[in-house]
Amino acid sequence: MLAYMKKYFVYFLTNQNNNVMYIGVTNNLERRVYEHKNKLVKGFTKKYNCTKLVYFEETNDIHIALDREKQLKKWRREKKDILVNQNNSLWKDLSRQW
Repeated sequence: MLAYMKKYFVYFLTNQNNNVMYIGVTNNLERRVYEHKNKLVKGFTKKYNCTKLVYFEETNDIHIALDREKQLKKWRREKKDILVNQNNSLWKDLSRQW
């Protein structure tokens, strides 16, 4: 019998003008994005209106997710933009269909 594999997500949120970027980790992407969109999370995303999900990665290992988050946060903005552009060139809200 296979054990249930937990999922973890590293994600990028931005504002409507795509000029502010937030990087986070969660084990429930839909719930977490809902919290950000509805301003239930105090802090950066609420202050800068980061409600648009433009990128995410999925893994089954929390340590990989946390290490990846730290790695991405150290990147220059141009490198983060390239990553988004390679996967979501129109910077559409990937959570819009939820």
